[in-house]
Parts: sequence; structure tokens; C-alpha cells
Amino acid sequence: MRLQLALNVSDLGEAVDFYTRMFGTGPAKVRPGYANFAIADPPLKLVLFEDGGAPGSINHLGVETETADEVVAAETRLAASGLGTTGIDDTVCCYATKTETWVEGPDGARWEWYVKTGDAEQLANTVVGAPPTTCCPE
Repeated sequence: MRLQLALNVSDLGEAVDFYTRMFGTGPAKVRPGYANFAIADPPLKLVLFEDGGAPGSINHLGVETETADEVVAAETRLAASGLGTTGIDDTVCCYATKTETWVEGPDGARWEWYVKTGDAEQLANTVVGAPPTTCCPE
């Protein structure tokens, strides 16, 4: 597992350049308005959204797992502890297919527990079998 930090940025090219130099590694994926880094040290999934909200603000936080079973286990644990979740969905979002669940912190910080299951060509969030919504809720 590794933590995910999704940031809103005003200039994707400038942000990609900065974080490439800061972490010493380039992005794993760049698409219009979107980039993500799979940083080994420290273990971090850094995601950048251009014009996703106030520049420099957190879009959302997350935990990237290795398997869908880990997402199910997290969902079970979160629900058993009394935290409200979105339930587990198979989605297409942020140029990837995923199995995910979401939980909201007391001050509105959104946390995504997910496993990437493949690549996709859309940014908008779609629950498999449901109409599209906005990606990666703020």
C-alpha cells in the first residue's frame, strides 16, 4: 500500500516540472489536465489536477492498495467502525479502471481506498453500469 495525495494545480506543466525535480522521478501518466507520479521513496502516489479546485489545495487523499481484497477489507473495517462509506464500486476515473470505496473525514476531507485494475481514456468518474459524475469528488 501507499498513500495518495491529489493536489489541485493551476499550471500542470509547471507542477509536473517541480514535482519531477523534487522527487527525482517523472510522472507515470500525463493526460490533459491530469498527471500522476508513482514515487518509490517515499512511497507516494501523487496526483495533480489542473483547474480541479483552488490551486495548491487538496483535491482528495487516498490509499492505493495492491488488490481488490484489500479494498473489501478496508470497506468492511470502516463500516464496522461506524464510518459511512460509498460502498465498493468498480469505476472508470482519472484515466484508470478501479475498484474503490470513499469515506469522508469530519472536516470534509475525502479519502479514497482503491486498487487500479487497468488504464482508461477518460477523466470523468463513471461507476460501471451508472451514468457519469465528476471525477474524484472534492
